[in-house]
Amino acid sequence: MSDFYKYFKENMNGLNLAAPEALFGTLQMALGTTASVLGLVEKLGTRVTVLDVIGAGTRMEALAVVGACSATYYVGAVIGSLAVATARSLAGGTSLADVMFVARLHKFNPPWLLGQLQRDPRLYKGSAAKTVALPVAR
Repeated sequence: MSDFYKYFKENMNGLNLAAPEALFGTLQMALGTTASVLGLVEKLGTRVTVLDVIGAGTRMEALAVVGACSATYYVGAVIGSLAVATARSLAGGTSLADVMFVARLHKFNPPWLLGQLQRDPRLYKGSAAKTVALPVAR
């Protein structure tokens, strides 16, 4: 397991969210998976669930365990975890500015992202709480 995936999975585990190695095992895989999910959220709307995204013809069946979770919450957590893993691999810490920099660098910059991260900083804090209630899309 790469250091990147170790840190990425640790942050996602702290949020009680799935982070399958087959989808997020390397930075490049994580970027590709994130781009796919984000593209489907943009296409289907911000009220979709992860299960809706999986049902839209993706190969991300491993994410079915978080099916009722809001897709925007999940993508926010993934982008936050990308920043955490990248920052910890390189420098040992992360901030909201780091998250937004990484998001913009990889063109993951939907208009709702900053608000989602500001509402729930656990999505990118390496000290995420171990018990998190997942928001359900309505």
